[in-house]
Amino acid sequence: MKDTMILKDGTAVELEAGASLGAIQVAALNKAEMLKTWEKLTGENLAEVKIQNGVGLTVGTYKDLVLVSETSVVAADGTVITKYCLREKTEVEKRLDNVEAGQAIQDEAIVDLGEVSSLLAEQIEGGEV
Repeated sequence: MKDTMILKDGTAVELEAGASLGAIQVAALNKAEMLKTWEKLTGENLAEVKIQNGVGLTVGTYKDLVLVSETSVVAADGTVITKYCLREKTEVEKRLDNVEAGQAIQDEAIVDLGEVSSLLAEQIEGGEV
């Protein structure tokens, strides 16, 4: 049994080699299968990643990972070996994520206030206060 990387959405990716986050190797039957795996390595799915060994024991749990790069080699038979380089987000990246999340909440609140203000202005102009 091979090691497995479990993404946040539950996707299990069988590993050829996973000695470090910077050199995770995955085999695919063809380019299309490789692309399916690559497309799963989104920010959302990399927010929580577990590495399990061949007998299903979790040997690593990571949060807030980033895909730095991927390098693929296509064999003569069409199989593809891909090396994914992952790393944990820096403190600055984590802070920026928090700022952006806070800004999104503020933006929604401003829109809500604008709608309420418009409604009140219409009621005042119509004499319905």
